[in-house]
Amino acid sequence: MTATLTSSRTDRADAARGPGGGPRRRLPRLPDRVRRGGLPYLLLLPAVLLELLVHLIPMIIGIVMSFRQLTQFYIRDWGAAPWTGLDNYRVAVDFDAPIGRALLHSFFVTCVFTLCAVALCWLFGVTAAILLQENFRGRGVLRAVFLVPYALPVYAAVITWAFMFQRDNGLVNHVLHDQLGLTDQPSFWLIGDNSVYALIVVAVWKSWPFAFLIVMAGLQNIPRELYEAAAIDGAGIWQQIRRITLPSLRPVNQVLVLVLFLWTFNDFNTPYVLFGKSAPESADLISIHIYQSSFVTWNFGSGSAMSVLLLLFLLLVTAVYLLLTTRGRKGSDV
Repeated sequence: MTATLTSSRTDRADAARGPGGGPRRRLPRLPDRVRRGGLPYLLLLPAVLLELLVHLIPMIIGIVMSFRQLTQFYIRDWGAAPWTGLDNYRVAVDFDAPIGRALLHSFFVTCVFTLCAVALCWLFGVTAAILLQENFRGRGVLRAVFLVPYALPVYAAVITWAFMFQRDNGLVNHVLHDQLGLTDQPSFWLIGDNSVYALIVVAVWKSWPFAFLIVMAGLQNIPRELYEAAAIDGAGIWQQIRRITLPSLRPVNQVLVLVLFLWTFNDFNTPYVLFGKSAPESADLISIHIYQSSFVTWNFGSGSAMSVLLLLFLLLVTAVYLLLTTRGRKGSDV
């Protein structure tokens, strides 16, 4: 036993010595606080690199393109396009000229479309989530059915709606005109002034299940005891929603409304599939307008300038929205 202990001590002493027989130097050990703090950044590094590769680098290239007169003559070597400085931006914001006036009209159309679509998506999502909070037979089936539009591929869903909005053989006119008699004659939904209503319907149908899903998850964090106490005190369903549900969902709604706004304002797939390359004037969203300015007229410099202006507008709206909502949350907490 004594020999074994002596041998183990000798082995530990030899391990502690360096190659020259001197004491082995220990590597400096990072504090646990530093190691724990650096682990999240290490885990986020792959996502940051992919973000740089997929989004930020093309964004920087687009900003550089906005300062050049990049037309179809410089597609092969866009770096050789003449440098124009802020000329593309001046043309875009000159609202007395045709290009600027068309861009301003498209901006207003997009604002109206976004406000209507976001408001309806939020209203339908909150209403459905609240109604499906109670336990009843078939609740799981209804939840699954409500999420179907969100799970369907965008192109397949919008193409189906495009067939339904056809004037002669579409299901919408068949129901509104033939079955219900609400219109004097079959309406045009994909051209003319009615196209914006068709666009809003498709956008709301496609996006409201996302609001329903987020609100439904937020409702799980509200204790049932609050509703039971409110019911004992004589509060009705509307008072419970106004005093308990909506205040408890305020942080969720703040993020939800912002995400819906950004998605809807930048939506390109829905109008492109529904109307094609040339949207009607009443449904000329800014995403389609920028696409036409870039890939139809082959003026990529002007289209890039419009894209940068759109980016600055969305950043400004996001910053103001976050500032106002943060102040409102702090005020309510006080």
